[in-house]
Amino acid sequence: QVQLVESGGGLVQAGGSLRLSCAASGSIYRLNTMGWYRQAPGKQRELVARMFSGGSTNYLDSVKGRFTISRDLAKNTVYLQMNSLKPEDTAVYYCNLLQIYIDYWGQGTQGTVSS
Repeated sequence: QVQLVESGGGLVQAGGSLRLSCAASGSIYRLNTMGWYRQAPGKQRELVARMFSGGSTNYLDSVKGRFTISRDLAKNTVYLQMNSLKPEDTAVYYCNLLQIYIDYWGQGTQGTVSS
């Protein structure tokens, strides 16, 4: 079993910052991908950023230059530093772990950006 526990969401004004954290526990393998997705009301869930165990990353185009994903492999923890936030970044942010072709999800944390 794998569990993902997220923290760090909240309410911030436009231009502000939030830092999300996600700690994975259970049967975690060395080769995996951890990342963040988000889902705004009435919209589909979308990939925000992910980091492969080798260190390479993918980012949603609209967050490039503003968001930074990082990982602590020893702690099985992934972080998302979100700067220069915009109201359109408002969403529920979900942590994701992909290993051995199985997706695991956190419970989600709300990030709200006021204008």
